[in-house]
Amino acid sequence: MKILIVEDEEKMARLLRRGLQEEGHSVDVCETADAAAEQALLISYDVILLDWMLPDQDGVALLRSWRQKGLRTPVLMLTARGTTGEKVTGLRAGADDYMAKPFDFDELLARIEALHRRGGAHDRSAQLGNLTLDARRRVLQGPDGEAPLTAREFELLSELCGHRGEVLTRSKLLSCVWGTDFEGSPNVVDVYIGYLRAKIEQLRGEGVSLQTVRGIGYRMVVDAQTEGSRR
Repeated sequence: MKILIVEDEEKMARLLRRGLQEEGHSVDVCETADAAAEQALLISYDVILLDWMLPDQDGVALLRSWRQKGLRTPVLMLTARGTTGEKVTGLRAGADDYMAKPFDFDELLARIEALHRRGGAHDRSAQLGNLTLDARRRVLQGPDGEAPLTAREFELLSELCGHRGEVLTRSKLLSCVWGTDFEGSPNVVDVYIGYLRAKIEQLRGEGVSLQTVRGIGYRMVVDAQTEGSRR
């Protein structure tokens, strides 16, 4: 999963990040509501962990703002506030779940996984020309069988698929797939585009292409006629 942690307590944020990364998840951290406000709208996260008490704005106000702007990402609120009234306030503001500090990490992990299953954003399949992106099994299917996708390949292809026809910059793809704190070379995007193109060719994919927009980035173009005949 791709997870955003909004937490201003440095030690807590560090522990959560390390624990979730050890479980294989991609994690970004924002320490203020101001930093998280736009980031959650620009990057497609699977789950957001949101602290109630932030230095510049309380988490409930931030959550209300997100929901008003149409953000549907599951949000789990983390807080030292544990009364029933406060839980109700958080849930009515748009939270999907609630945990009072201190909490057991294994329980937190289980709740995150449950929220992700409920969200179901990655349980759907997508048609790409004569290919099918099976999100549940994380494979690309075509006339010549199927090709498994690594986590990065799947996230990159899903991001392009979700913005088909649009030009996505390398920096946008890097941020969405590798995280805002990625310190490697931006050329990793080009390398993984090459991997995806090879698998599309391997499966004899028709009607879908990953086009290079010189000096900017990439876009996915899908031929509607090919896609329609496949259905």
